[in-house]
Amino acid sequence: MNAKIFFGSVEAITDNCSERRSPFSGEVVSYAPICDEKDALKALQIAQDATKYAKQSTLSQRCNWLLDVVKKLKEQKEDIAKTITDEVGKPISFARVEVDRCIETVTLSAETMRTMHGETINTDAMPSGKKTTAFFTREPAGVVVAITPFNFPLNLVAHKLAPALVAGNCVVLKPTPEAPLTAYKFAKLFIESEFAIKDALSVVYGDAEVGSALITSNIPRVISFTGSVPVGRIITKNAGIKKVSLELGGNAATYIDKSADLDLAAQRCALGAFVNSGQVCISLQRIYVNSDIYDEFAKNMAEETKKLVVGSPYEDDTFMGPLIDDDAAIRAMGWVESAIEEGATPLLTPRHEGRMFYPCVMVDVRDDMAIVCEEVFAPIVSLIKVGSFDDAIPRMNNSPYGLQFSVFTNDLKLTQRAISELDAGGIVINDMPTLRFDIQPYGGVKLSGVGREGPKFAIEEMTEIKSVVIC
Repeated sequence: MNAKIFFGSVEAITDNCSERRSPFSGEVVSYAPICDEKDALKALQIAQDATKYAKQSTLSQRCNWLLDVVKKLKEQKEDIAKTITDEVGKPISFARVEVDRCIETVTLSAETMRTMHGETINTDAMPSGKKTTAFFTREPAGVVVAITPFNFPLNLVAHKLAPALVAGNCVVLKPTPEAPLTAYKFAKLFIESEFAIKDALSVVYGDAEVGSALITSNIPRVISFTGSVPVGRIITKNAGIKKVSLELGGNAATYIDKSADLDLAAQRCALGAFVNSGQVCISLQRIYVNSDIYDEFAKNMAEETKKLVVGSPYEDDTFMGPLIDDDAAIRAMGWVESAIEEGATPLLTPRHEGRMFYPCVMVDVRDDMAIVCEEVFAPIVSLIKVGSFDDAIPRMNNSPYGLQFSVFTNDLKLTQRAISELDAGGIVINDMPTLRFDIQPYGGVKLSGVGREGPKFAIEEMTEIKSVVIC
């Protein structure tokens, strides 16, 4: 069966393609071209050549471009949501939410770019200076390589494409192999828009060979990657002198204080731990609970977890669908079995049926267990008893990751301490650490990455400052 690939505005046809099978049904749901190093280099050259058109474009054209894509997304919402469900097994209700978030991300990118500007500089502020007309402007960096993961195959692409293109860059996108059609449909909206900049966006498919060719080339000025720490290390080592933005792994934690609303905390923690089957970088993995309310909270958490519907991702009331593949399910069961051998206890009977892995709440967990120390990326959460917030702080911070943490409390002083003392890129008070608003700066510290996403912050990452002095 023929598959399609975009190089700039040119639609090429190839019969050399791979199949994508539904993680739920196992049926073939999409095809993707099998690309190689030559394809990657061709796409980069097209992008570099297209920078001359991008530089000639006006901001109004680029903003209209994004808003035209928004219009098409709204018209095709149900089709794109179903494609997400087909390819990655995300429950359809959450797939629709992802399309809505994508619409907001693209809209925010256009609105943000309209108001971004340079600043004038007082060059006579110091004795060594003198009075001049001085200012700086922001210019597009040039060519951006965007590499995206499977867990949010639409909105995480939007967080790279929309800021890059509206800032006047040209982009080569390498989407996840698990959701080639989702990326194809989204990219096609940009490429076929009446406001499109000629050849400003190309899409190539592939794994290590294609990724290596993209990041080691001298053409890109920016590499924007969301994915695993091991791949992030490879990019950092091999990219050379480029701007590199890495959104990597996490091991999100929360603290439940005895002053907290325990019903709210349990409800939100169940959502944060198990949404998208735990396949979220900021999925709640560690819950540190004050010993005074540990038993009550554990009971509430178990009850909230029992309410979650696991089943067909095509049903509107399904909360959890399948994990992305068989290996993920086997790995998840391995985490649970290892923890039980080390002395942990599951509140609910651990079970999985193929890729359908049911949510698992573990108690009697110690900080030295692998299920706590490493990123599980599965619907598993651990409850850890602590004496106080003083006890919880060093244990929450004792992780190579630092993406997002949260605290449930009604104590103002404890809130202030959490903001100051927790070592993460984002702190949430009285909600799950899995909470993310697309307008906010998003990113982590330590092994969780470098740089920030969110339209305003991504635009800053993907532009260069030019300083001007007129004497």
